[in-house]
Amino acid sequence: MTDQGKAGSADPRHPMPVRDPAERITDFLEVARGWELDTARAEAGRCLLCPKPQCVPLCPAEIDIPGFIGKIAAGDISGAARILRASSSLPAVCGRVCPQETQCESTCVKGRRGEPVAIGRLERFAADYALFTEELPLSDPVPSSGRRVAVVGAGPAGITVAGDLVHLGHDVTIFEALHKPGGVLVYGIPEFRLPKEIVRREVAVIERLGVKLVTNFVVGRTATVDDLLCEYDAVFLGNGAGAPRFLGIPGENLNGVLAASEYLTRCNLMKAYEFPQAGTPIPHGKKVAVLGGGNVAMDAVRTALRLGAEEANILYRRSREEMPARVEEIEHAEEEGVQLRFLVNPVRIIGDERGWVSGLSCMRMELGEPDESGRRRPVVIPGSEFLVPADLVVVAIGQSANPVVASTATGVDVNRGGYFIADDEGHTTRPGVFAGGDIVTGAATVILAIGAGKMAARAMHRYLMGDRSWPERLDPRPEWAPRPTATKE
Repeated sequence: MTDQGKAGSADPRHPMPVRDPAERITDFLEVARGWELDTARAEAGRCLLCPKPQCVPLCPAEIDIPGFIGKIAAGDISGAARILRASSSLPAVCGRVCPQETQCESTCVKGRRGEPVAIGRLERFAADYALFTEELPLSDPVPSSGRRVAVVGAGPAGITVAGDLVHLGHDVTIFEALHKPGGVLVYGIPEFRLPKEIVRREVAVIERLGVKLVTNFVVGRTATVDDLLCEYDAVFLGNGAGAPRFLGIPGENLNGVLAASEYLTRCNLMKAYEFPQAGTPIPHGKKVAVLGGGNVAMDAVRTALRLGAEEANILYRRSREEMPARVEEIEHAEEEGVQLRFLVNPVRIIGDERGWVSGLSCMRMELGEPDESGRRRPVVIPGSEFLVPADLVVVAIGQSANPVVASTATGVDVNRGGYFIADDEGHTTRPGVFAGGDIVTGAATVILAIGAGKMAARAMHRYLMGDRSWPERLDPRPEWAPRPTATKE
């Protein structure tokens, strides 16, 4: 739901102040400014505090939504943060990037006759207040269980597992391949949507609780999963799905064609936008074409604008209604000058005599019957080929599973896509090894990875405390999970 809301709403929700588009495309500072206390309390006052809230069941992080909102309304912001922290290790992150409009806010009773309560913005407010006023409501220490857990990957799923298990008294160590923790939160999501200082502070909270963090540690190379099982009582695999995917069309090997994962990692993790002060360069295009229609595509095209693109285009083979990106991100992109070109499918990338991209040959599409993703299938219109000029092409059609971890995880089966086979509690095909997040479901959302982490943490706790029962047969894909082949275009 956008801030324009439903027509005639007698009790509209409070808008989120944002920076002027002309100003914000000149830097990488956060677009949304956040609320002041008075605005947050006024918005919290819109909540009906339902005795049987419909919002809570749709929150993968299992947050007591009326509980924390009620605390904000009463002015007890530390109390609100305490409720958030009881369920989530990443509330300030979720308040920024979780698609609340399709989750908790979609069933808000207020939304039946007007605008739903801005649950995500209230979560951001309370979490930020605690993080930046140093009023972090840490739980009391619990007795040690004597059990040790290794978590592979410091992304949303791994951070969640670690935070939940340390609260239960287990000794937890996270092994992260990169030099900074956060996973997709630091390499994939731009600073203007999720400041890296937020991620740093969120990770610092679980470290204060006792979680140990080891960076520059590539499981599968530095040590294997088998090695970890020799030292730890259980292992959680949350290494994500960061390998790039391409269209497989002619010209993808030309200079000036990049996967979105590389393009965004160079900017977000390695600060390429500060080159040469930062040591990582990045290609700058004047006419940039980004292929895809998901949040990653929006992040890439808005990054291109901030790097000086004069034209920044999204080429998407379906219509606006089928775009998987958040409505808010689409609107922000349009405000900043991004051109959205729908029902367009590239079939060939064209290069110049120097081997650099000069354009894309595209076909116009029309929508047919729905496919396995539930969206209408795009169908080529014969004879509709046309040219889109471009000197930089960013492919944002999803990611694949990186095989490095799986190659050394004896007895942990993967499916045809290379994703770990695990049930909805994270059990893999090897007792003692659990998995969750994108490395099981394929590229999905941060909040789904958090939800998978919570489910796995509960199952791991039972296992660590002596319940060694294990599923005899595992479905290659849990019923609740998105299909790995249905990537976020």
